Amino acid sequence: MVSIKPVYEDASDGDGERILIDRLWPRGLAKAKAAIDLWAKEVAPTSELRIWFGHRPERFDEFRTRYLDELNSNPAAAALRKRITRKKATLLYAAKDPVHNHAVVLAEFLHPGKHRS
Repeated sequence: MVSIKPVYEDASDGDGERILIDRLWPRGLAKAKAAIDLWAKEVAPTSELRIWFGHRPERFDEFRTRYLDELNSNPAAAALRKRITRKKATLLYAAKDPVHNHAVVLAEFLHPGKHRS
């Protein structure tokens, strides 16, 4: 099972493996407080895609399509999928919008139909 939640929320017992999926370290967050098990920055959207998207909800559908294309050709994404098979994992992100962000798309990619927020 894959869950997603903001990296700024406290860790909980139900998180399982906590995986930060942002390319850049979240502002104002101490590494000790984050309780990260893995920083998988290689699976984050490319800088070009992230900048183009700009967290604009009206661009999310196109962002999703482009990001899935990136993920399908990204060996790090395949490795992450293999790593979390049959275990609990929580994808952590720093975006403010809980609906229109790359964690939603990555969770879908990792376990189609089996993620929750």
